[in-house]
Amino acid sequence: MVFDIEMIKKVYAALPGKVEATRKLLGRPLTLSEKILYAHLYAPTTAAYERGKSYVEFAPDRVAMQDATAQMALLQFMTCGRDKVAVPSTVHCDHLIQAKTGATEDLATAVDTNKEVYEFLSSISNKYGIGFWKPGAGIIHQVVLENYAFPGGLMIGTDSHTPNAGGLGMLAIGVGGADAVDVMAGLPWELKMPKLIGVKLTGKLSGWSSPKDVILKVAGVLTVKGGTGCIVEYFGEGADNLSATGKGTICNMGAEIGATCSVFAYDTKMSAYLSATERADIAALADGVKDHLRPDAEVYADPSKYYDQVIEINLDELEPHVNGPFTPDLAWPISKFAQAVKENNWPEKLEVALIGSCTNSSYEDISRAASLAKQAVDKNLDVKAEYTITPGSELVRYTIERDGLLNTFDQIGGIVLANACGPCIGQWARHIDDPNRKNSIITSFNRNFAKRNDGLAATHAFVASPEIVTAFAIAGDLTFNPLTDKLKTKDGKEVMLDEPTGFELPAKGFAVDDPGYQAPAADGSGVQVIVSPTSDRLQLLAPFAAWEGTDLKGLKLLIKAKGKCTTDHISMAGPWLKYRGHLDNISNNMLIGAINAFNDKSDSVKNQLSGEYAGVPVVQRAYKAANIGSVVVGDENYGEGSSREHAAMEPRHLGVRAILVKSFARIHETNLKKQGMLGLTFADKEDYDKIQEDDTFDIVGLTTFAPGKQLTVVANHKDGSKDEILVNHTYNEQQIEWFKAGGALNVIRAQFAKAKA
Repeated sequence: MVFDIEMIKKVYAALPGKVEATRKLLGRPLTLSEKILYAHLYAPTTAAYERGKSYVEFAPDRVAMQDATAQMALLQFMTCGRDKVAVPSTVHCDHLIQAKTGATEDLATAVDTNKEVYEFLSSISNKYGIGFWKPGAGIIHQVVLENYAFPGGLMIGTDSHTPNAGGLGMLAIGVGGADAVDVMAGLPWELKMPKLIGVKLTGKLSGWSSPKDVILKVAGVLTVKGGTGCIVEYFGEGADNLSATGKGTICNMGAEIGATCSVFAYDTKMSAYLSATERADIAALADGVKDHLRPDAEVYADPSKYYDQVIEINLDELEPHVNGPFTPDLAWPISKFAQAVKENNWPEKLEVALIGSCTNSSYEDISRAASLAKQAVDKNLDVKAEYTITPGSELVRYTIERDGLLNTFDQIGGIVLANACGPCIGQWARHIDDPNRKNSIITSFNRNFAKRNDGLAATHAFVASPEIVTAFAIAGDLTFNPLTDKLKTKDGKEVMLDEPTGFELPAKGFAVDDPGYQAPAADGSGVQVIVSPTSDRLQLLAPFAAWEGTDLKGLKLLIKAKGKCTTDHISMAGPWLKYRGHLDNISNNMLIGAINAFNDKSDSVKNQLSGEYAGVPVVQRAYKAANIGSVVVGDENYGEGSSREHAAMEPRHLGVRAILVKSFARIHETNLKKQGMLGLTFADKEDYDKIQEDDTFDIVGLTTFAPGKQLTVVANHKDGSKDEILVNHTYNEQQIEWFKAGGALNVIRAQFAKAKA
């Protein structure tokens, strides 16, 4: 089944004219990203936009939502006054399935445990014309790649790894739910025109090296915030040599460098993948406009002239990499990893190896990992670590079962988990004798922040390709180098592992019994969406209050967060996922993972009203009850990681008025703005050190709040002294209106009410 073919035909029909008009407008050759962006403007422009500065309104082709974020997005959408979504949209049930014993049992448990949420998502999708992918159908990004992604398209998704679709030449960007509401309501979607990072790939991968190693190396070069505000565009002969799913892996993990998204140019590998997934019609359409789905020839010839930064990687020389622990940009070539393990005293024994996830669960990934599993059997090797496999979709799972790959994994004791996110997002009931014991795990996932996978601070998580993960599983030792080291068989012989082999696409084609798709009702007007008023999983939303019209005075310091503060620290996943549709309940996890700079503890801050220490949400609820606002102070790249807008909605709901940090991650800053929050940055980052534990703040200048104009935060100290701190912001006029109205949704609601009046 080819979804949205008429929409895709319209995009391609208009593309040549729009690209030519853009070329004339800019007066120069174009990168691929520029072609797609300018072809998706909400309204035509007569002037070029400045990268990194101009705010631009776009018209995305589609919206994708996963079940954890879809709840809040759709609770917001149902209040805006529309009868149906304005663009093709889908919901994918992948986040709420906990990995515990195995696929069948875990899926059954999830369907029972989350029955209320699934019924809500199914019914609201049915009512508003949204495609619904049932639990077990697969992980959102894999399902999108298999069914919806198309070269030259523009998509937004309520998950930070939405850029996975760049593997099929699509600009696919992770956003918060409020952005999705805008697009589903037919309104423009706003984004600061991204800068462009070009990554030139030469040569060809071979041996143990894989597409995952490309992004692991790039992460080491650019770090977790080096791609912020940028699109990463891969090009060159090396790019064309990679499979479409390998390209998807690279684009997926671009989220770990803070990139807006990543993209590859259309080529024969993409055409082959489209045909293999029964979308030959789309491949034929793309072939008809293929020159417009690649950068212009002049860009290839002199890339530094057209990109803001250029990185070159020779795939012939690329070593396999292992990144971690605790951050995905700590990159180690395999030849140096064993030494790093020893020098840093990381636990050498590997306890669990996990492959799959939205990043690495393609047929190619699984078949290459299976080739190593087969070697373990054939060479009479013990597999020393626990080993799990997470298929990315039912299409992949069914196909690898048919082709005997699951049986191969079974022979080495591998446990197949549900087609869902599972351990990658903390949905893992891990079995461990002592949760406080230092231990090591390795995954083919994308993130490895502390507590990310199993909720345990003592777990050292490393990230690598499925092939390297499988080799480490066999060895059970992180100082093992599969390229150079030997292993002992069960009968004491020494052997080496051969290089992994696999197939980009299944020789017999893909197959599936039930992909898990539910089409929406043709007319949803009679469909009822029921949310119980006594539910602890779902809660209808009340509008946030508008700004008072004055400067904000007497705000208490809630927490001064020290060091890395990701959205996992601000709004944890794992067991908290069940409350993603209930704002008040999930607000009880607000900032409980952040480290308080004044005592180096998590979830322990001073209540200035009582002088006692308590959990962050407890103290904030006390301030809210006393009608006192508060300020959260943070460090660099605050809010990196997941796109979850709960990290912005929870502080807003509990009465935090401003977030003041050294710098923000892109999606989180936008989420704060959408919810009517003040997201501010220190003009002088050293002013972070002036914040004291008992500070009370005044935010001055709001009555003349304007783009580019600094505000002043007055930190009133306990001893009677004070510091006047200049702060910056990136609010444009529209975003200032969101702040004044109490949130973007209040503005949308008013617009639709006026239109219907």
